[in-house]
Amino acid sequence: MILAPSLLSADFGNLERELRALEDAGLTWMHIDVMDGSFVPNITLGPPVIKRLRKCSRLFFDVHLMIVAPERLLAAFADAGADMLVVHAEACTHLDDTLREIRRLGIKAGAAVSPDTPVRALESVVPLLDSALVMSVHPGFGGQAFIPESLGKVRALRAMLRERGGQAVTAVDGGVDPDNTPDLVAAGAEVLVSGSAFFSRPPYAARLQDFLRAAATARPDPQHRRCGTDRDY
Repeated sequence: MILAPSLLSADFGNLERELRALEDAGLTWMHIDVMDGSFVPNITLGPPVIKRLRKCSRLFFDVHLMIVAPERLLAAFADAGADMLVVHAEACTHLDDTLREIRRLGIKAGAAVSPDTPVRALESVVPLLDSALVMSVHPGFGGQAFIPESLGKVRALRAMLRERGGQAVTAVDGGVDPDNTPDLVAAGAEVLVSGSAFFSRPPYAARLQDFLRAAATARPDPQHRRCGTDRDY
């Protein structure tokens, strides 16, 4: 299990300090939410901020583009230092072309689905994915409660990737905390994105251990099911 703290919940007045604190605590990933005020109602940051942060951090930058027509800005974010770009299936006219362009830029490619979008929206692009992300809250704001039905989507996504021979990691973002971590890991989640539940409980090294201990208690999921069953995920 990889824990990816969401920059959206960090101290924006001290981002360089926050990134160094995460590295010192043993974290390896940082999830960076980019919002444009159009695809989602909130606005966050863009390539200039990521470029500045890249100069002071060795963390893996998992950049989540919650923006319309992300193909316009792929090169800018890649040049800024993103290690992976995750685009939304709902925001791309041609998702396959967008993912191919990300790969052409020499970085990892991912795709996300919002709560109202079934995971089958990613079925045709499985070979192009390094990461497949289930949004377990509605995108746009931090601090939301986890949507319980997301567990079924994680199971369905993991099964679809396996059946299609995909190599992507299964990620989940939204309302993730140590309490639901065992169920998410049992359902097949490999990357957990956590914002307020992580940053609100320093010190970060201890909070990381809370998540790791919770993940270690995961047991085989008796509700695991293959895609194409009675529940439409």
